[in-house]
Amino acid sequence: METYRIHSDAALYYLTFSVVHWLPVLIAEESCLIITESLNFCHENKGLRINAFVIMPTHLHLIVFDADFDAQRLTRTLADMRKYTGRRLADYCEQRMPAVFNQIFQGTERTDRERQFWQQSRHPVTIATESFWQTKVNYLHDNPRRKGLVREATHWRFSSAAYWLLDPPGETDVALTGVMW
Repeated sequence: METYRIHSDAALYYLTFSVVHWLPVLIAEESCLIITESLNFCHENKGLRINAFVIMPTHLHLIVFDADFDAQRLTRTLADMRKYTGRRLADYCEQRMPAVFNQIFQGTERTDRERQFWQQSRHPVTIATESFWQTKVNYLHDNPRRKGLVREATHWRFSSAAYWLLDPPGETDVALTGVMW
C-alpha cells in the first residue's frame, strides 16, 4: 500500500518505479524507449515536467513536477504513464523475454488486472529544499556507475546525467526542465 502521496502542499517529487520482482526488463534500447517516449508524450500533452531521470535494468528514478503545479493532474498523469508503460512493457516481455517473465506478471495477487508490470508503489518523496534535491539528483545520476554499469555517470544513455553534468550539455532522450531555487 502506498504510504507516500502527491499533495497540493508540494511541487517537486522524487519517484521510483520498480519492475515486479525486480526483473531486469529495462536492458534493451527498445524497452527503455517505451519509457522515454511516454515521458515525452506526457511532457508535451499532460504538463509533466521531468527534471532528472535514470532508467536502470530493474527500475527507474525520476524527479518530476507538474507545469502548473497541479497535484491532481500530476497524480493522474503519473498513473496514466504507469498504466501505459506497464501494458507496453508487459507486451514487450511477452514477445521478447523468457516465458517465465510473463508468468510472473500474470501471477501477482492483484485482482483488478490480468497482469502487473510495475510494483504497486511509486514512492513519491517530496523535495522541499535545494540540498535534498541535489542529494537525489546526485544519487540517481550516479546510480549506473555505482552499480558497475559504466565508469562515468555521464556515459549512461538513459539518464539525464550527460545533459546536466557536461558542458556543453550531452544528448538526452527525454525533454528536461530545470528547477530554480
